Amino acid sequence: MPRDWDAETYDRLPIPMTRWGEEVVDRLDLTGDETVLDTGCGTGQVTERLMAKLPRGRVIALDGSPSMIERARARLGHDRVEYHVADLLDALPIARSVDAIVSTATFHWIADHRKVFENLATVLAQGGQLEAQCGGAGNIASVIRAVRELGIDAEVGKRYATPDETAALLERTGFVDVRCWLEPQPTSLPPDDLEPYLRAICLGGVLESMPDDRRDAFVRDVAARLPEPAIDYVRLNISARRA
Repeated sequence: MPRDWDAETYDRLPIPMTRWGEEVVDRLDLTGDETVLDTGCGTGQVTERLMAKLPRGRVIALDGSPSMIERARARLGHDRVEYHVADLLDALPIARSVDAIVSTATFHWIADHRKVFENLATVLAQGGQLEAQCGGAGNIASVIRAVRELGIDAEVGKRYATPDETAALLERTGFVDVRCWLEPQPTSLPPDDLEPYLRAICLGGVLESMPDDRRDAFVRDVAARLPEPAIDYVRLNISARRA
């Protein structure tokens, strides 16, 4: 299973993913009565925007982190929302096909994008939309470089893909009308938020395999090696339909 995130800290930090996710949701062409799968729903911040576009519809909120799902449930309630803790590399626990899928800040945490796209195609209705965004080629390069200087590969288990390779995978796994593009999104942080942000967002997977008494010093070392209190995000946008 994917790692369990610190949902409370995630909600408290000035994360840009919510704004980006709302922009992805706004790309969906909806009439308001559809069933939409939010893949990697996190704490439900973006899901709120999705629900507002579905006054007569339903949302299936799925995430690999139990803490994230618990936080989303507290935010959104039970009305018109179905919750699942699930791994995108496994068959998805969804009883019937959905009309659309939206995903933000999720796919890059999984190295096997082909398997992810195959599983999504299985539950998406014919002609259904996939609108997504995740980390793409060049994402958080300065953080990766700083971690590498400390002797650790921060990209293990992740995939920051290019638009061309992503489009090719989507077409091979049952999608058409595919468009993929990169979007640089450098994000400045208040200096006091840099270390908590790195700990909760960028370095969580690295810190998991590290003894507790090393983690604080490691985060400080990474922060000190960054050229400024900022994260050099590059987002990979994905737009496609199920064949």
